[in-house]
Amino acid sequence: MPSFSIQLKNPTMKRTLLLSALFLVFSLASYGQAGGSGFGLKAGMNFNTNGDLKFDELPDVNPDTGVGFHVGVWGRIGGVAYMRPELVYTEISSDYDGETFKMRKLDLPVLFGHRFLGIFHGFIGPAFQYVLNTDLENIDIGDVENNFTVGLQIGGGVNLGKIGIDIRYERGLSPNYLEIQEIEGVRLDTRPTQFILGLSYKF
Repeated sequence: MPSFSIQLKNPTMKRTLLLSALFLVFSLASYGQAGGSGFGLKAGMNFNTNGDLKFDELPDVNPDTGVGFHVGVWGRIGGVAYMRPELVYTEISSDYDGETFKMRKLDLPVLFGHRFLGIFHGFIGPAFQYVLNTDLENIDIGDVENNFTVGLQIGGGVNLGKIGIDIRYERGLSPNYLEIQEIEGVRLDTRPTQFILGLSYKF
């Protein structure tokens, strides 16, 4: 089994990422303390596939759906119409003919939504991600082309007091390849397509 390691090779990028994350957390806390819409914690499951494993001379290999998880913080700014930024750590995986690809990343969705009938809501917005680490079981791989990528999330949910449940669909907007080092002419599209089931708690 591949060992877990977080690869942030650029110290400036690492500091920027950590400062941005801390700024978001403190901003969400200040909104809640100031009597705004609130903030809280969230966690859940991700049902995902990454992109195809592409060969120059052979047909592409489509992945089987994998199951991952996420955990993070969220904030909601507004009333009936609202903005909901989140900061989430996510682990996902896909299976390519018995070889498991794993990706660990930080996600920053910025969702715009609307409440209706008191407890229901729908939302849509961009999801920015920073790839922390990738592994393909038993195979050496290179780095992804872009650590920063953008996707789109759309979904809805229900709020029952302090507890919220939502389901959303996410799709990466552009391919993000990594090279298979052991085999020339083979690359893997790490772009995720996933359904995300989340449970949140509001402070």
